[in-house]
Amino acid sequence: MNTPPSVRTRAGADLSACTTVLAAVHRRDGYPVNWPADPASWLCPEGQVAAWVAVAGSAVVGHVTLARPVPGDVAPGLAGPKAAVAVVGRLFVAPTARGRGTGAALLERATRAARRRGLRAVLDVVARDTAAVAVYERLGWEPLGSGSQAWGPNQWVEVRCFAAPV
Repeated sequence: MNTPPSVRTRAGADLSACTTVLAAVHRRDGYPVNWPADPASWLCPEGQVAAWVAVAGSAVVGHVTLARPVPGDVAPGLAGPKAAVAVVGRLFVAPTARGRGTGAALLERATRAARRRGLRAVLDVVARDTAAVAVYERLGWEPLGSGSQAWGPNQWVEVRCFAAPV
């Protein structure tokens, strides 16, 4: 069945299922680059304003957050010094749920929420993650450029940044 899962606001009770899906994504794709000591807390980034899950039947199969920019975020700076933006993050889809529009549905929900707040959604992706870059390009996200972002003590990662279609 290729029907996209439904997307709803994430509840606290979803965090356990989200961390299970995140672990499967990490094993397959290496995302996140550094496995967090507390995955549930990692799913609630600084500045978070909203979070959603994709659900197929009763199973959580994807996740995304929307947050205010924080110091060190590369994408907001590339959008322009006075750009009103919100940062899309913690986006992942279970390997078993891919190819059904799950990622696109999660991105659309986050983008709509940003627009309702008068903001443009931006995001960054590890530059070497060509599959994710291809998804953002296919969905019409505007390339903003690249930069180095701190992802841990003494660890810098090259990221490509995008802004949601206008």
